[in-house]
Amino acid sequence: MIVLEVRSLRVHFAVAKRTFAGVSNSLRAVDNVSFSILPGETVGLVGESGCGKTTLGRTVVKLLKPTSGQILFEGEDISTWGAKKLRQTRRRLQMIFQDPYGSLNPRMRVESIVGEALDIHRLTPKPDLRRRRIESLLNDVGLDPSTANKYPHQFSGGQRQRIGIARALAVEPALIVCDEPVSALDVSIQAQIINLLQDLQRDRGIAYLFIAHDLAVVEHISQRILVMYLGRIVESGEAERICREPKHPYTQALISAVPSLDHDSRRKRIILPGDVPSPLNPPSGCHFHPRCPIAEPKCRTEAPALREIQPGHHVACHLV
Repeated sequence: MIVLEVRSLRVHFAVAKRTFAGVSNSLRAVDNVSFSILPGETVGLVGESGCGKTTLGRTVVKLLKPTSGQILFEGEDISTWGAKKLRQTRRRLQMIFQDPYGSLNPRMRVESIVGEALDIHRLTPKPDLRRRRIESLLNDVGLDPSTANKYPHQFSGGQRQRIGIARALAVEPALIVCDEPVSALDVSIQAQIINLLQDLQRDRGIAYLFIAHDLAVVEHISQRILVMYLGRIVESGEAERICREPKHPYTQALISAVPSLDHDSRRKRIILPGDVPSPLNPPSGCHFHPRCPIAEPKCRTEAPALREIQPGHHVACHLV
């Protein structure tokens, strides 16, 4: 069974536009996105800041309401569910946040942070069972169970992220959305957290939607990669193929920016002109055409469909 299937998902935000007519505008953060995740699989989601990655992740776990489309989790469409109906499903669908400093309540001890979900879902009704469960979770993420009585400020950034992971694991989820879980950490700590996530996946069969802007990290942990630009998926496929044979000009530019230790590599650095356009006023046709080095007149007027060019490899480009 597919753990998560997203179909034609759109997330638009109404934004007031100061005009004499009082016309409102719409920010298209996610624009017609579809993908799926299998049990125990990691799907990486990459793109520049502001492309809609975090909005997509938060919508998948229903922290944001979709404008249209479907979110099928374990076969059920949760896109229109309210908080009451979602309560039991949230046990199986969790999120790890980017900021290990801001995502933990500074007034709560670690025991309360990790144990809160256990209490909400009444998974450990007896105090001794609850305590043993929390100690086991802390041990699983590489923390000393004796630290359960400490506060978040008494931990390093990497340790705080481990607490966030333990909190997500407490309810035994089938899918965890990882929203740039290592971007705020030192490089050496990033490797530890990535290895921890992989170990937990191997032991528990958890699926991940791993959001990041670092393609090197995403390639290391993911089986498949989705490349996002201005709310749309422009390329998707197996991680190795995407990173070795990128087809979309935007993906090629991202890959060219990844440092390589191969002295024989002839990879040419691709510098994209300009910045990511505002999602309030996206370019017509292909959103990438103002920065694309190979754009043609057709690209300015017609949006390319995401089509399969090889088995499992999809690209949204007229020229591929």
